[in-house]
Amino acid sequence: MLTSRVAAALPRLLPCTRPYHKQALTNTAVKQKRSQLFTQEAQRQAALITDIEKIEVQYDGQPENCTLIMNKGMSTPYNCAQHINQMMMERSVLAEVDGQVWDMHRPLEDNCTLRFLHFRQSDPYYANKAFWRSASVMLGAVLESSFKDNLYVELCSYPSPNVRSGSFVYDVDLKIPEWEPSKEELRTLSGEMVKLSLAAHRFERLEVDASVALKMFVDNRFKTQQIPQMAAQSTSGNTVVVYRIGDFVEVSRGPMMADTSHLGKVSIVAVHPIETNEAQLFRVQGVALPRGFLLNHFAYGVLEKRAQQMNSGRLPLNISSTEPQTQASTL
Repeated sequence: MLTSRVAAALPRLLPCTRPYHKQALTNTAVKQKRSQLFTQEAQRQAALITDIEKIEVQYDGQPENCTLIMNKGMSTPYNCAQHINQMMMERSVLAEVDGQVWDMHRPLEDNCTLRFLHFRQSDPYYANKAFWRSASVMLGAVLESSFKDNLYVELCSYPSPNVRSGSFVYDVDLKIPEWEPSKEELRTLSGEMVKLSLAAHRFERLEVDASVALKMFVDNRFKTQQIPQMAAQSTSGNTVVVYRIGDFVEVSRGPMMADTSHLGKVSIVAVHPIETNEAQLFRVQGVALPRGFLLNHFAYGVLEKRAQQMNSGRLPLNISSTEPQTQASTL
């Protein structure tokens, strides 16, 4: 069931008690197509900037306040951090631009004030929310790439991140009626999360027209239902935000942490079946710590045990419903 790079660690075959239609699609081909469309749209948008206009960025923070002259629509908070010092580049999870939480790799749009957010500040609320949200997206990337291509994985959604829930989550359709993963299988998925963290992929952000997003996700019936709802709730009324880490593309309101390396110790600990009106889904759950945060084995084990409990986040009960309040949020 799993790809050759991890199949040796997962020898069990999942039982199949009822027939499923053979899928012509493969996750590898679909992932490559989405990534190519992301690149094409990013290049198209970059080509629209024909003149470089300068903006003033008033930075407020350590080691001292300063004014930076950057490029409008091109320079990002991360580029600003490069002008300040190495520590700001490495520890900053998010930015705050004119009081608004901002992705580190999102271009600045005008003259603004700038602060950086990180996990060790006095109130890391926004950094923590971005951490759990980003961990869910990373889990989606792992799930989409860890199974053999004869099993087409359709990612559904994940509930809005709630640190108090004790786990990050992704709900997924594996096209199988049941799955009770062994400890070895869970460890293998955890290992894939570690590999993704070590790759230090940036969370590339791109705001696109809903029609472009629908083209990207035409092969995912859940996303094609979610995208119009998300677009309708956007400021423009017709755009959504997509993110890319490596070659994996996801639709989300964000914001996300700067890159995957902010994920430290991580464990995938549980899989819970979810019955819906359209498909048998599985809620895959994990727990993690930010990079540089250490716990002893016993304390981390307590977190793992808590994370095994069914996450109480909103369930995608009515997948085909057009009502936004009944649709699980991809945030």
